[in-house]
Amino acid sequence: MIQTIPAREITLYELETKFGIHLVEDNEFFREWQDDLPEITATEKERLDRVKVSYTNLTKYPPLLENTVKMVVLSPLLDLAGLYLPPFHIKSEKSVEIAEEDRGVIVRGNIDVSCSAFKLV
Repeated sequence: MIQTIPAREITLYELETKFGIHLVEDNEFFREWQDDLPEITATEKERLDRVKVSYTNLTKYPPLLENTVKMVVLSPLLDLAGLYLPPFHIKSEKSVEIAEEDRGVIVRGNIDVSCSAFKLV
């Protein structure tokens, strides 16, 4: 029988235990996301390192709630990427349900922030 768990009620520990996921800090992991990237400035690197340290600090004090992650991780990354500036437009009103099944367990959650780009004519 398939068990459905709301994403907001599952912990990282449970995901690690049920699905065998684990933190990978190997710099060679997902090489395709790292090759042929534009160089980043020292300031950008500093900001990215700061986001990583902030996130790591948050993981020490569960529960790691969605709004906290949005403030500490998502917002600085979107700003650094320029996704608050034209031609991009952020919408946060609509939720889209997502579900992923693995080993008879469905984790159900929502994507409640989306980013769109509009071509200026």
